[in-house]
Amino acid sequence: MTTSTRTLTGTWSAPGRVNLIGEHTDYNDGFVFPFAIEYRTSVDLSVRTDGRIRVRSSFDPEPVEVALTELADLFPARRDEIVEWARYPLGVAWALLSATGVDAASVPGVDLSFTSDVPVGAGLSSSAAIEGATASALNDAWELGLDRVTLARVGRRAENEAVGAPTGIMDQMASMLGRADAGTFLDCRSLEADGVELGFAPAGLEVLVIDTKVSHAHSTGGYGERRVSCEKGAAIMGVAALRDLSVADLPRAAELMDDVTFRRVRHVVTEDQRVLDAVATLRSAGPRAIGPLLDASHVSMRDDFEISVPELDLAVDTARAAGAVGARMTGGGFGGAAIALVDHDLVGAVTDAVTAAFAEAGFTAPHIFPVHPSEGARRDA
Repeated sequence: MTTSTRTLTGTWSAPGRVNLIGEHTDYNDGFVFPFAIEYRTSVDLSVRTDGRIRVRSSFDPEPVEVALTELADLFPARRDEIVEWARYPLGVAWALLSATGVDAASVPGVDLSFTSDVPVGAGLSSSAAIEGATASALNDAWELGLDRVTLARVGRRAENEAVGAPTGIMDQMASMLGRADAGTFLDCRSLEADGVELGFAPAGLEVLVIDTKVSHAHSTGGYGERRVSCEKGAAIMGVAALRDLSVADLPRAAELMDDVTFRRVRHVVTEDQRVLDAVATLRSAGPRAIGPLLDASHVSMRDDFEISVPELDLAVDTARAAGAVGARMTGGGFGGAAIALVDHDLVGAVTDAVTAAFAEAGFTAPHIFPVHPSEGARRDA
């Protein structure tokens, strides 16, 4: 087909995130404490005059193009017709139009061209980065005037319905609301968010990401099963979500549930408490004091939620043995990355120890790198 004349409107970007603590609590209406990182997805947006949207990416040579008016037919019913990576930006466009009630024929077509340095499959939410960049760009280009929380909601809907991944809203909120040198303490029920100073640099600490290179896919398998278990546990206890339970409710839950469902519930309930404790501890005693909470979080994910893998366990155990203040897997699990809170002077020693341990175990060499709390979604040009 003959393409229309395009005018570059601008460039937007959004970051990936590391979740400091609070795993699988978001879709249970609970608490999470992530921070945005310096690795970002950028999108160049050009306006078209033919009412079509085309998305292309540096990691896929084939662009995907549809009419804006076709999005409502594609999503969610025919999403499988679209290659998975393209469902993210196209899904955001669909969710934006759906959320605002804007007629797809009344907004200009767009070309969206993506580049990213957020590691894919490492549990650093490359998906939220592409959603946040797309939502920010289209919000401006289409003059929708939506706030950041609404854009985060749009990103979550796109991921849930257009992609088919049953995730909560933590990743999108972290990517939209990130702030330099701070974490985002988020109540996933009310969506109230509070920026909390982390103080890592003044304390001489670094957050190391240990990407195990074990790939995972949230739209299939164990992630969805864990969510079903959580919903079952909430129903047994007669509450709207596991957020409504406290640690004091666990003895009663143990009496009412089968062992697997109880352990899933116990992880979420105790993890919610660990998030609250981590924020309070940071404010009262500083970042070094949160190490035991990070350690306990990993044990809970490994034993109760059963979402760790041998590579993640080895990364966490080795980092601790080499002097890390605390360590845990981060992200949805079944692969991806661990994080370790490490003294700046020990970064090299921890990196070397984990690398050697992986080699001895016959695992693929990990990618180990520091991350720093950074700014959320923005227009760059």
